[in-house]
Amino acid sequence: MSHRAVHDHLLAASEPLFPDLHAAIRKLGPMELPRRDDLPFPAYLCRAIAGQQISVKAAQSIWARVEDSSGDVDLLDHFCAGNTDTLRACGLSGAKTRTIITIAETHRTVGLDTGLLKSLPIEQRTARLTEIWGVGQWTADMMNIFYFGEGDVWPDGDVAARKTLERLTSKRRKTVRTAGLFKPYRSWLAYYMWAHVDAPPDGEPG
Repeated sequence: MSHRAVHDHLLAASEPLFPDLHAAIRKLGPMELPRRDDLPFPAYLCRAIAGQQISVKAAQSIWARVEDSSGDVDLLDHFCAGNTDTLRACGLSGAKTRTIITIAETHRTVGLDTGLLKSLPIEQRTARLTEIWGVGQWTADMMNIFYFGEGDVWPDGDVAARKTLERLTSKRRKTVRTAGLFKPYRSWLAYYMWAHVDAPPDGEPG
């Protein structure tokens, strides 16, 4: 469905119950839900982990250092336990370093093939991802929305999306229930919430 049709759907769903939300969506106008699948999935997942909970500028700087540190070695091959100190020196925390190494090791042993993951239902893909140490529900939600292009994921663990929806609707109503009224475009609803407060997901460019 076109972004204009999605916008119209969100407006129609919000108008009867939530005037503030309706006004916010109308003001933002039709928006494209971006795709960020320019890298093979394992590398993108590692980059996303590196960028979490820091500013976009800091995330880009750290990732540039990580790439430089690999030299001529394939990036995923570079992510191994023997290079822990090198990766930490790029600005990665201990937890992020461990997660990135675990992602690369999982890809080498089990496989994180982009095509296979894309073919899975959201629930199975999420379960596959959250089995990896350091990859939680929030990260899986971001992968489903931005990498795999799933249009109907409500990331209730995202503070900015959840709090903004609460503020524009009702703090007494569970946001999962509210977001359910916007099926099958809950990912778009989240994107509108981020745009409303100019708060892209941590480490992600707006």
